[in-house]
Amino acid sequence: MLASGCRVNRPDCSFYDGSNCEVGCVGPQQLELEEPCTDCEIESVSYETPASLNPLVPIEYRDITLEEAIQHALANSKVMRDLGGTLINRPALQPTVYDPAIVFSDPRTGEEAALSEFDASFAARSFWENNDREFNNTFVGDRGYLKQDLGNYGFELRKRSVTGTQMVARHTIDYDFNNNIGNRFNGAGTASGEYQAIVDGEIRQPLLQGAGVLFNRIAGPSTQPGVLNGVMLARVRTDIGLADFEVAVRDLVANVENAYWDLYFTYRDLDAKKRARDYALETYQSVAAEAAGGREGGEADKLGQALEQYWRYESEVINALNGRTLEGTRTDNGSGGGTSRSPVGVQLAERRLRLIIGMPVNGGPILRPADEPVVVPVSFDWPTLVTEATASRPELRRQRWRVKQVELELIANRNFLLPQLDAVGRYRYRGFGEDLISQSGQQFSSAYQNLADGGYQEWQLGVELEIPLGFRRGHTAVRTSELALARERVILAEQKRDVVFGLSNAAADVQRAFQVAEAQYNRFDAAQRQIQALKAAQDAGRVTVDLVLEAQRRVLDAEILYHQARVDFMLALRNVHFENGTLLAYNNIYLNEGASQGQAYCDAIDLEERRLRPLDYVCRDAVISRGQVDQSAGVPGGHAPMPAVVPAPPATEPAAPKALPGFDPASEPLPTPAGDLSLLLAPGA
Repeated sequence: MLASGCRVNRPDCSFYDGSNCEVGCVGPQQLELEEPCTDCEIESVSYETPASLNPLVPIEYRDITLEEAIQHALANSKVMRDLGGTLINRPALQPTVYDPAIVFSDPRTGEEAALSEFDASFAARSFWENNDREFNNTFVGDRGYLKQDLGNYGFELRKRSVTGTQMVARHTIDYDFNNNIGNRFNGAGTASGEYQAIVDGEIRQPLLQGAGVLFNRIAGPSTQPGVLNGVMLARVRTDIGLADFEVAVRDLVANVENAYWDLYFTYRDLDAKKRARDYALETYQSVAAEAAGGREGGEADKLGQALEQYWRYESEVINALNGRTLEGTRTDNGSGGGTSRSPVGVQLAERRLRLIIGMPVNGGPILRPADEPVVVPVSFDWPTLVTEATASRPELRRQRWRVKQVELELIANRNFLLPQLDAVGRYRYRGFGEDLISQSGQQFSSAYQNLADGGYQEWQLGVELEIPLGFRRGHTAVRTSELALARERVILAEQKRDVVFGLSNAAADVQRAFQVAEAQYNRFDAAQRQIQALKAAQDAGRVTVDLVLEAQRRVLDAEILYHQARVDFMLALRNVHFENGTLLAYNNIYLNEGASQGQAYCDAIDLEERRLRPLDYVCRDAVISRGQVDQSAGVPGGHAPMPAVVPAPPATEPAAPKALPGFDPASEPLPTPAGDLSLLLAPGA
């Protein structure tokens, strides 16, 4: 207390309203925040000026295909970015390529942590003690006065087996030097010492609670209900983490495609609005020429109407070029894969595509989509779609692993309803001597020599029984696991219904999008024919300018909606793969684990050989996993096809609708999958 000091004079302070305080004044009144060190940050920020802020720089374009965009995203995205702001607002929820490895290597719940509970452990101790005391007993020490030096050394090796057996090998050395008048060595009444060398082994085998290979691999060396961390549960957690990672990669690919087609549409939208603006300008110039000549058709109201439409389209061109910061297409906005949203502008959409594929946000050539939407009639084999969806969706696989996890926990918790009955065996060798090591050869001259002779051996056999009356905690753990299992199974059933619901919407949306694309093209074609006729009539002086301006608006609306319909069809077709769980396989994307250390492969081979030997454990585990999933099963060449695509039935109408421009069903098949891609996880994932 004196060293810490005592401060009598307290600093003056006041409340925030200026009034003085007499008691309770504490410390500084300003919150001091420390700035974290930034030396170890990964520099990934581009300081290039956005194109919209530097109009003097000439614009260069780079055509990019959807396949190249996906390749770039997988090669440069260690964070599975979405387009909903999660990375900034909730970074802890953002998936990365490191997440599966983090789950695997978690020191609390990972597989290595669970296996470490069965590792052998070594312990050693060394203690010295000096006693100097009087006793009310003349037979202790020298007539009641005891002068004693004690030493204790110990070495211990512990190991727990997969059957729950606890094995201990222990070596202990005890040294006692005292002045007891009854000492054997150095004569009576003379202080002397002696050594005890002990080697013993102990085995404790659970017979009921905690016994068995299956329980110990599920629960680990746990003796508490609800505290389960065996290697099998740890492996299930790893599989759940891998399913979560697959969901994140799939969403990333879907968002790349969303951003790509958004950018495609903004270019088409900008082109259409530029043409409409130019048409409006031509119309205004024509009306202005009539007005300058004093002819009919150049009235002030018509001149103002034409000028208003020109500035209207000019403002739309500005927005279509630069973009407004509105939400674009992303996953889970109306549908799982994403439903097309309103245009956001070329430059903004281009920056969104750069952001999602991991390119610098600004600088370099402006990206421009090189692929065109291909609209073709498609129908699906519905039973095959449903079967593939319920088997391939990673969300369902993740939930099945959770069901399996709770089932394992229920198996382990039922074991806690058994009494704790342990068989205990111990065998001990003793050695006694005046010295620990001696060459004299006399009896009891060396404790180790006496130990080696084996003249003093002890053993112990017995059982221990402990029964909690009522097993209240065990029954509670079992009941909780049963309720949790019922919950997870109900969730799995409802998830299947939700998958079928989303798949139904996606399959129906493909048909709707194709029909709308046909209708919008026919509308666009009709609007173009109308405006051409109106222009000819205007030149002949048979129509007024207001009809021409109205026709220009209809052409613009029809062209924009036509391109929107083409993009909607591509996204609708993509959503079928998304809901069906085949989006990654359709793009030839497979998840591979990073290379492990060479010793890991040797250990795996040795483990497999030991499993195939005739002498094995008493019982084998239940089958938890069937092993690695073949991501290209049944696909020739390793490429997954579109899910159950069959030719569409022929049209029954007398007159088929007009074909879409630039598309020949006989010569242009469905879009081919992207090239083989591979996304590496961190080692151990």
